[in-house]
Amino acid sequence: MKHFETLSSYFNYMQLPSPEHPLLSVLTAGANNFLPCPIDHSPPITNNCYSISLKKIIKGHLNYGRTKYDFTNGALICIAPRQVLQWDNSVIFEQKGFSINFHEDFLNGTELAQQIKKYSFFSYTVNEALHLSPKEEKQIESIVEHIEIEYHNNPDAFSKDIIISHLSTLLKYTNRFYERQFLNRKEMSHDLLKIFNQQLEAHFELKPQQNIGIPSIEQLANKMLVSQRYLSDTLKKETGKTASEHIQLYLINAAKNILLKPNKTIAEVAYELGFEYPQYFSRLFKKKAGLSPTAYREKYKMN
Repeated sequence: MKHFETLSSYFNYMQLPSPEHPLLSVLTAGANNFLPCPIDHSPPITNNCYSISLKKIIKGHLNYGRTKYDFTNGALICIAPRQVLQWDNSVIFEQKGFSINFHEDFLNGTELAQQIKKYSFFSYTVNEALHLSPKEEKQIESIVEHIEIEYHNNPDAFSKDIIISHLSTLLKYTNRFYERQFLNRKEMSHDLLKIFNQQLEAHFELKPQQNIGIPSIEQLANKMLVSQRYLSDTLKKETGKTASEHIQLYLINAAKNILLKPNKTIAEVAYELGFEYPQYFSRLFKKKAGLSPTAYREKYKMN
């Protein structure tokens, strides 16, 4: 897998215009122009840069999960450093909008260096892009216009602070619009929760035969063809609980049923559910159920 340490080497590989700043690039399309298109296919690659891109006109078929969406209203795609990128030439598209790329070192010494790590949408996949309304597009493009002006100005003592401030505002609006998208896609969120529960049930149905442990969020997300962060964020918006909390609740409910079988020890119950250490199972059970496995068994055992 190829990895690009610098923004310039990454742009050279992508056959894009050289950035005017060693750590920052701003590409925009005018009213009658298109963004420069990168190479039409690539094996897996990584780089040390953040990327925020708005794709406004796309020809071809791109899916959001298993559902087709209209990308002509604008798809905002956010990519974090070292996220694996790969594409082929099966999708033919033209694009308007903008593409902002900045090396992670560009944020050094700023508050945004820590703040940006809290935006989980940088860990979503391209299929989980933010679909903007026309009004939202205008708000985003207005911010990008200010960034572009500073990018092309002769740099001075204020340039970086101003660009960082606009980038921070851009990310805050992106976060707001993602909240709106989660609310507008209640049906999809409900389906994701249903599939998540089905994957959990399927995992534990196989457990006795395959001696497999507790499933990780990453394993379940991969089976569901979504990113780990997107899965957890969607479940959080739908139910108030993260994916990790859902797994724990599933384990506790399953444990309650098994504990009422008197022929199994507490350790055997823990191992059956995939816990490596019975002590951890006991601590988790008490935390979630309010009493220890032994106390639960004594309280609810059948007479």
